[in-house]
Amino acid sequence: MLLLLLLLPMCWAVEVRRPRGVSLTNHHFYDESKPFTCLDGSASIPFDQVNDDYCDCKDGSDEPGTAACPNGSFHCTNTGYKALYISSRWVNDGVCDCCDGTDEYNSGIVCENTCKEKGRKERETLQQMAEVTREGFRLKKILIEDWKKAREEKQKKLIELQAGKKSLEDQVEVLRTLKEEAEKPEEAAKDQHRRLWEEQQAISKEQRERELAASAFQELDDDMDGAVSVAELQTHPELDTDGDGALSEGEAQTLLGGDAQMDAAFFYDRVWAAIRDKYRSEVLPTEYPPSPPAPDVMEPKEEQPPMPSPPTEEEDEDEEDEETEEDEDEEDEDSQGEQPKDAPPPAPAPQTASPTEEDRMPPYDEQTQAFINAAQEARNKFEEAERSLKDMEESIRNLEQEISFDFGPNGEFAYLYSQCYELTTNEYVYRLCPFKLVSQKPKLGGSPTSLGTWGSWAGPDHDKFSAMKYEQGTGCWQGPNRSTTVRLLCGKETVVTSTTEPSRCEYLMELMTPAACPEPPPEYPVEGDHDEL
Repeated sequence: MLLLLLLLPMCWAVEVRRPRGVSLTNHHFYDESKPFTCLDGSASIPFDQVNDDYCDCKDGSDEPGTAACPNGSFHCTNTGYKALYISSRWVNDGVCDCCDGTDEYNSGIVCENTCKEKGRKERETLQQMAEVTREGFRLKKILIEDWKKAREEKQKKLIELQAGKKSLEDQVEVLRTLKEEAEKPEEAAKDQHRRLWEEQQAISKEQRERELAASAFQELDDDMDGAVSVAELQTHPELDTDGDGALSEGEAQTLLGGDAQMDAAFFYDRVWAAIRDKYRSEVLPTEYPPSPPAPDVMEPKEEQPPMPSPPTEEEDEDEEDEETEEDEDEEDEDSQGEQPKDAPPPAPAPQTASPTEEDRMPPYDEQTQAFINAAQEARNKFEEAERSLKDMEESIRNLEQEISFDFGPNGEFAYLYSQCYELTTNEYVYRLCPFKLVSQKPKLGGSPTSLGTWGSWAGPDHDKFSAMKYEQGTGCWQGPNRSTTVRLLCGKETVVTSTTEPSRCEYLMELMTPAACPEPPPEYPVEGDHDEL
């Protein structure tokens, strides 16, 4: 087609006599030897009324060379360039519309004939386009061959990976079994180590409890007769059980299990558990016999009266509903500072002891650590093999997808699959990754916005591979999801040439690529520069 266009300007016909403004293809309708019939068949008139500056036909076909009919057409021959039809209204209007100036034959305007110059420029443009098409098609054939070779290599690689996958799956299962076998003695040794440590902790805790109970017994035994009596127990009102602030004789006797007194042998087992959470020592903590701190022993003392308990969550929420946050903070401080007037001064709050060596689980013994090391090594080998299997499965999926993808009739678009191309405008940087996504981001920085992900080929039925459709991009504000149509144009290079937004949230991008170049027509030899016409 391009070659025909190049040859047309050099093939003008021999002059055929016809009325002014009539094209060569229509001259047979204008026969001077018989009446003229309007081209729409509406009327027949004598031939001498053609171009008489009076409109006789409804379609204006009787006045092709005058401005009499507003709906008529004047044919510009434009020898050396492209023929052109213009409206009859422009004939003799003082403006040169035809490059050969034939439309201004009676206006007094002298029009320069620019057809040959325009034809020359047109031929140069067509020659350049033909050269681009030829070079682009040459590159396209290379792309097709490259894809054929790459596809064969990928198929071989896929077969190798699929074969290796079975072997790797077997290896993973073997390593899984070895891991599970190595974890059994590891878990047993760790459980035994933990159990022994917990037993030691329990013994230490009971020992500390007995020491605290013995110390409390000595404090309660005021007369040092080796027994705690009801009266001696009543000296500690904090042990009150009915909430009246005093320990009655009956309450004290109940704490002593119904007896009048309790000796040291039974005090720990029968009395201490009932009073330990409320009992307050009469001496400063520094006067206690030295013993290792234990959180489970020290923590309960924070709950003993008459220290006021901190507000509950429900109380805090009620205060937030009724007062501002600032007032609530002041009330919390006041409530924490208040103490019952009749209660004795509170004992110093015990400080939370930092974990001691006794509270920490001791290091594993040599044999247990050996089991742990062996199990960890087995886990590492299993996890490494499992990662390798997952990577291999991912590679297989990617290869299968790429091999089966529709890259055009002969795979000419395959080279675009792993590439991305950008176009920078005054405001945005547009990015096209063929067969994957289209995005834009502000030129001065910011997060990218998706203009769509790969949907399908979107060209017309006769040229399916001339356009791509990218769909389901980021939604517009109160509008649809963004989408992009990419038109593929023939070119020697691969480059995004333009991006527009013809409709709201619908973008149009043009990508120049050799893969879009059609096969050019054969070049016919031209003998010299001789022009018979």
